[in-house]
Amino acid sequence: MEKIQQALERAKQQRERAGKDVSARQSHAEDVQSIIYTRTQSMEGHAEMQRENRILSAMEHSEYADAFKILSTQVMQRMEEHQWSSLAITSAGKNEGKTTTAINLGISIAREIEYTVLLVDANLREPELHKYFGITPEKGLSDYLQHDADLADLLIRPGDIDHFVLLPGGAPIMNSTEMLGSPKMCSLVEELKDRYPKRVIIFDLPPVLNTADTLSFVPCIDCALVVVEDDATKEVELKQTIDLLSVTNIIGTVLNKTRY
Repeated sequence: MEKIQQALERAKQQRERAGKDVSARQSHAEDVQSIIYTRTQSMEGHAEMQRENRILSAMEHSEYADAFKILSTQVMQRMEEHQWSSLAITSAGKNEGKTTTAINLGISIAREIEYTVLLVDANLREPELHKYFGITPEKGLSDYLQHDADLADLLIRPGDIDHFVLLPGGAPIMNSTEMLGSPKMCSLVEELKDRYPKRVIIFDLPPVLNTADTLSFVPCIDCALVVVEDDATKEVELKQTIDLLSVTNIIGTVLNKTRY
């Protein structure tokens, strides 16, 4: 009889915990749904350009969208497990698909009712993330770091994607390594994490093996995801990239441009 009573008590506790978890998720969802971006600019992107760049917001439902939904689910499971909210997207070399991955991962996460997403163009030598949407912002991250521009004036909602905000890179700068590794940049990461509940901040960073920019910045963020191009990224390059990124938490790799 005592064992039955104990089992019933354990079941009751489990139901109570499950109820609390559901209530917490509902509360977070309500918090996200109630967010109103009062100062964030809205810029209508170029739909055809977005389709050419394989941006999910301009594409119909497809296996491509499903792949990013699977990826976003895996990423968020690992980040939630450790209560992480800042993620770097990078690659070993150029043209391996990291920016497209960063954009589509961000859009896929933003479509979940529990999260908002801020996508930051941290490739300050070649800031091109805005071009994928077909928009032309006047200022960006470089203006914040160099000239103390008001962050609220730099944020953009590209098109009508709910809960998805872009911080463009701004004008290219040559001292990008110093800027990305500065205390001001690390403080910005913390500010962005604290501004809204359940916010995920994704940083589109330069390739690891091309400049020191990414290595100077990744100690400021929670984790990183490495994009690998099928039949292009060499094994030795990937190993070197992983070794260099050991100062942060690597949650996985994304195989891109595969033909299979």
